[in-house]
Amino acid sequence: MTTLQSQIARGIAVASSCPSSSIIGRSKLSQGAHSQAWLSGNNTDQWHGSAFSLFAGPAREQSSVQRSTTMTVCATSNGVNGGSTPVDTTISPRVAALKPSKTMAIADAATALVESGVPVIRLAAGEPDFDTPKAIVEAGTKAIQEGFTRYTPNAGTLELRKAICHKLQEENGLSYKPDEILVSNGAKQSIMQAVLAVCSPGDEVIVPAPFWVSYPEMARLADATPVIVQTKVSENFILKPEALSAVLTEKSRVLILCSPSNPTGSVYTLEDLQAIAAIVAKHPRLLVISDEIYEHIMYTPATHHSFAALPGMWERTLTVNGFSKCFAMTGWRLGYLAAPKHFLVACNRIQSQSTSGASSISQKAGVAALALGKAGGEDVVTMVKAFRERRDFLVQRLQAMDGVVLAVPQGAFYLFPDFSAYFGSHADGFGFISDAETLCRFFLEKAKVALVPGDAFGNGGCIRISYAASMEELKTAIESIESVMALLKPASAASLA
Repeated sequence: MTTLQSQIARGIAVASSCPSSSIIGRSKLSQGAHSQAWLSGNNTDQWHGSAFSLFAGPAREQSSVQRSTTMTVCATSNGVNGGSTPVDTTISPRVAALKPSKTMAIADAATALVESGVPVIRLAAGEPDFDTPKAIVEAGTKAIQEGFTRYTPNAGTLELRKAICHKLQEENGLSYKPDEILVSNGAKQSIMQAVLAVCSPGDEVIVPAPFWVSYPEMARLADATPVIVQTKVSENFILKPEALSAVLTEKSRVLILCSPSNPTGSVYTLEDLQAIAAIVAKHPRLLVISDEIYEHIMYTPATHHSFAALPGMWERTLTVNGFSKCFAMTGWRLGYLAAPKHFLVACNRIQSQSTSGASSISQKAGVAALALGKAGGEDVVTMVKAFRERRDFLVQRLQAMDGVVLAVPQGAFYLFPDFSAYFGSHADGFGFISDAETLCRFFLEKAKVALVPGDAFGNGGCIRISYAASMEELKTAIESIESVMALLKPASAASLA
């Protein structure tokens, strides 16, 4: 192991050093150990079969059946006679089958590296680098100072739900009543509850790829089967109606759409959505979960269209949105679901027996956010302008790279370039580049830039780059990547040399 690899391994160990008796704590410890193996290139035998490997593919994991039927026993101290008592530490097969989020794992690992002294530029996390707008912060502070710190109704305060109804009507052309709105601890919870509420064991959840990492795992938690439908970079990663039609069966229950998209930044046009709606309308059981969390982070001439606003789609659409991305409120944990009442009641029931309502303080802040003006007002306009400048800068540099294929994103703050031309190449002092995972490891070790391999999003030829970072950081990162890319040649070019 090189000196840098040792530093990186120590940095990841920092992320895993907090003592915890919880499953989450043990998961992070395993992730840290696996990060060390991944970074040193020794991730095949020593860590074979772990459910918590950062970059473990299905072939390197135990099946859920194996994990669930093998009892793990640990000895615990017995205070009565000083002996030990075996404890069955087996976890649920449903949980054992879940894959950890690579984006969270890599972001945590990169943070640990920085804290341990390794100067890594972190372009892995999916959150704005801007502060929450002042008016929102002041509303949250006022809520604390005035004692608005108790439980709220499970579905959210009436004040916030009315404000959300107004926003949906004015900005999205959607008509909802307050009892058709459920406020949750982030849009992720809203999506999870929607999937749990409408899916039965054996149902199928249609997920266009590239996808947000959590969609397939949410389907599995609901005992449903994720059905992945590939899209093409040449078609801007947009789901085509014929591709959707080809996978639909009597088991198809949910189609998940995300526009603007994480990880590609693709935006569905009105015509794209109308073509999909025409297919959906032919299948009575098929519902749509429309993830619109990035709706205000768009670059003209692209425009946002809510799927539920299409003719005949309101009744079968569960619309998810929130405050994290557009208002730079990731840590406030506030999202919401808008849906026909019978679906909403089911989701509300799940929330009442799990987390209960969202933070009272965050809900006051959410009201202030929606009061900033249409599409977030000037604060969001300023943020989007900065994102566009960053996008344009990176697009120009990436398009100049030999062998890199890029669909220019029209929204969100991600790039999803295809680097597969470099798979099969070799770098002196590093080794063989076999896939996106090893290429990301190469960039981390040689360029000190943390990125996410595309297989986490269902496309192993690409890498996700978040440009939610300062222009100075992005310039340093792309210059470092360009520098180390000089050590490589696209595999096709290398074969001709």
